[in-house]
Amino acid sequence: MRAATSPQLTDLRNPAGFLFRIARNLLVDEARRQKCRIRTVPLVENTDAPCCAEQEDRIEVEETTGRFETALAQLPEKTAGIFRMNRFEKKSYRQIHQELGIALPTVDYHMMKALAHLRTVFADRA
Repeated sequence: MRAATSPQLTDLRNPAGFLFRIARNLLVDEARRQKCRIRTVPLVENTDAPCCAEQEDRIEVEETTGRFETALAQLPEKTAGIFRMNRFEKKSYRQIHQELGIALPTVDYHMMKALAHLRTVFADRA
């Protein structure tokens, strides 16, 4: 089709070379399309997909959670409460300051204290 519609068709000196060049270009174009194409793997039910060691991950999460809870329990109640409000309840320092009726620098102080303590507890883990 490409050879038949080519404007150079009437002036060819080497028709075989012209056809080979068209064939080569078609192969290159197809290779580029294949390279860009997203390959999918059919999902076959009843087969286990390869995954990381779930049991090890679960154990590590449990240990880390335990260390985290222990570290929070070691903090003064007010500091731990402010940390929980900020990190778990997603409250801003300003919201905590208004809710507890304490100064913004006090909220900042308790957060810094909590973060420093957690950093110390988990430093040996890194």
